[in-house]
Formats: sequence, C-alpha cells, structure tokens
Amino acid sequence: MEKERVYKLLVVDDEPDLCEILSFNLETEGYLVETVNSAEEALQKDVASYDLFLLDVMMGGMSGFAMAKVLKKNPATENTPIIFLTARDTENDTITGFNLGADDYISKPFSMRELAVRVRAVLRRVADNGEQTENKILKYQGLCMDLDKKTVYIDGDDIPMTKTEFEILQLLLEERGKVFSRQEMINRIWPKDVYVLDRTVDVNITRLRKKIGPFAKCIVTRLGFGYYFDA
Repeated sequence: MEKERVYKLLVVDDEPDLCEILSFNLETEGYLVETVNSAEEALQKDVASYDLFLLDVMMGGMSGFAMAKVLKKNPATENTPIIFLTARDTENDTITGFNLGADDYISKPFSMRELAVRVRAVLRRVADNGEQTENKILKYQGLCMDLDKKTVYIDGDDIPMTKTEFEILQLLLEERGKVFSRQEMINRIWPKDVYVLDRTVDVNITRLRKKIGPFAKCIVTRLGFGYYFDA
C-alpha cells in the first residue's frame, strides 16, 4: 500500500500566540508545520522545501504581499500555493492577494476548522494539477530545472548552461542516488553517431560543478564506477 504523502507547511505571522495555535491544529491534521514571525526570517529558510505557505498580510517589516512577490519570482517556489491570513477584510486587499497568485484568502478571526478545510482544499487542487507540473519541473532545495524552458535556476538566479550540461544535470537529478558510468552517460546524452571520449564526460562534469556552485558537492565521483547526485 502506497504511503500517504505528508505535506510541509510554513506559517509566517508576527503573532507568536497565533503561530503556536496554528501549528498545533495543523499538526493535529497530519501536516509538518514550521512557523516564523517575519517574512525576512521566512526567506532565509529553504523555501523550496515547503508545499504551502500561510502568510499574514500585515507584519512589522516585509508584508505578506511583498513576500508573495518574492516567492512568485523564484522558479523554485512560483507554483507553491499561498494562503493569505489577514485582519483586513477589504475588497481591494482580496483582489491584490489573488492578483499576486494567492490560492486562498482567509479573514481573521477564523475557526481552525475552516482553516483546515481551506488548506486541505488548496493542497488537493494542487495535487490534482501536480502530475503535469511535476514532469516539467525538477527541484532539489534551491536548485530548480524547468524542463520545458530548458533553464536552470539557483535560488531564483538563472544559470546559463550548454545543452550537454543541462542534460547531464537532468539525468543525475531525475535518478538521484544512481551511479552512472561514463559510458552510460555517453549512451544517454550524446548522439549515437558521435565518438565521445570518457574524458569529455569528465570535462563536462567539471564545468557543471562550477556552474551550480553550492550544489557542486552533490555531484559525487564514485571512483572506478562513475557519477551520481547525492541528495
């Protein structure tokens, strides 16, 4: 029997008491929940690791709306659902929230039962659309590959790559933990009518490591066997 997925949520609200209440109730519903009291603190986290954000609109520093703009500009989180929590129940705020790509907008005070229902509905809706998106986006922490656009981003920054480098990274990310010999990589990536030396694979791996900076250590050399992506 397939194990049910456990969703990871990030609650961002400058009221510690409310964060504690939300955390307790959402964890009771079976979610993994982390809380922070500012958008600035939230953006220091591995935002790509969360399945849903619950953002307070009005906070002391950066607002929930401003944080949402940052998340939507980051390819690693642009499709992650957002629910806004706000004490301001005005039509303009609601329109602003949805224009920023919010999936729902809940006015305070709200019941925990209502919140749980709305969270469940958003996650179900995303899951229903998820398979197609999942096939087009590969993510590992802040490293994101858009397979349709053939682009690679690290923490939102576009990383230029050659076709070969892109395809090597895609292969290693899609089958994390699997060791590929140089010959296997040549067979999978290079055209059949092109003669490729093992050394060519090594050179491309070296260039790829330099380009992905903080994730370079994830591409591991298994001496005598080949390469793999260690997640």
